[in-house]
Amino acid sequence: MKILITGAPGFIGSHVARLFVQQGHDVHVTLLDAETSRIRDILPRLNAIPCNIEQAAEVDACLAAVRPELCIHLAWYAVPGKYLNAPENFGSLNATLLLAQKLAALGCRRFVGIGSCFEYEHGSSVLSESSPAKPLSLYAACKLSAALVLEQFAKLTPMQIAWTRLFYQYGPDEAPQRLMPHIINSLLQGRRVELTPGEQVRDFLHVEDVAAGIAAVAQSSLTGITNVASGQPVTVRQIAEQIAAIAGRADLLALGARPYAPNDPMFILADNSRLRQNTAWKPRYDLERGLRQTIEWWKARQ
Repeated sequence: MKILITGAPGFIGSHVARLFVQQGHDVHVTLLDAETSRIRDILPRLNAIPCNIEQAAEVDACLAAVRPELCIHLAWYAVPGKYLNAPENFGSLNATLLLAQKLAALGCRRFVGIGSCFEYEHGSSVLSESSPAKPLSLYAACKLSAALVLEQFAKLTPMQIAWTRLFYQYGPDEAPQRLMPHIINSLLQGRRVELTPGEQVRDFLHVEDVAAGIAAVAQSSLTGITNVASGQPVTVRQIAEQIAAIAGRADLLALGARPYAPNDPMFILADNSRLRQNTAWKPRYDLERGLRQTIEWWKARQ
C-alpha cells in the first residue's frame, strides 16, 4: 500500500512510520527540516519529501508525486510548554483541513487524523467517544474543530475519515521536558524531583502501543472518533514512585512540594473498547515493563 505520513520525525510519528516500513508498505513521509534523529534507522527505507504542509503549493506538489491510498496525518505544532495556547495551532488546523480536501480530490481512499483527550470535557467519568466535548485550550479547540469539520466532510466524499483521540504517551526519546523524562533524568542524575501531591488520575500508554493503535485504526474500516489509550488508571504519584523504585532513588522524590497547576484535570481515563472490539490491537507493554524499558533507554544516554 502507498502511504503518506506527516509528522514522521515526531515522537509518535516515528513509531508509526517504523511499523508500516516493517510491514513492507511503500511509505512516503513529509519532512520540514533536517531533524530526523528519531527515524534515522529507517530513513533509507522511506521516501522522504521536503514539504511544509502549511504551504498549499508544496502540498500540491507532494500529493501529485505520491498519490497515496492512505494518509496518516500526525503533523501539528506541539512544542512542549508552548503548544497549548500557541497561535501556531491555527496554522495546524488550516493545514489539516486543506490536506484532507486535497487528498479527497486526488482519490485517496482513507485519511486518519490525530486528536487529543483534551477535546473532551473532564470530570470524574471514563471518557468514551460519545462523551461531551469541552476544550479548555486553543490546542484542544483547534483539534476539536478539525474533528467536527472532518466529520461533516466525510458525508460529502468517498474518502473514509477516521479521527484517533490520544491520551497520555510515554517511552524512549520523548521530549525531555515532559513528565516521565523529567522524573527519570532527574533521578538518574541525582537531582531532587519536586512534584504535586500526585493524585491526578491519568491514562498512560507506551508510545509503541500508541503507534500500533493508530496503525490498527488506519488498516481497519473504522471511521469517526476512536480512543487510543490503555484504559488503565494510574496516579501521577504511583508513576513517580514506580520510577523511583526502579531507579533506586525514592529519597529524591518530593511529592507535594509543588501546588497543582490551574485547570489541571484530576481524572482522565479512556474507554478503549471501540478500538479493542473493532481491531486486533492489544498493548504489548504494561506500565512496569514500559517504565523499565524507558529508564534503560535514558540510562544508556546519560
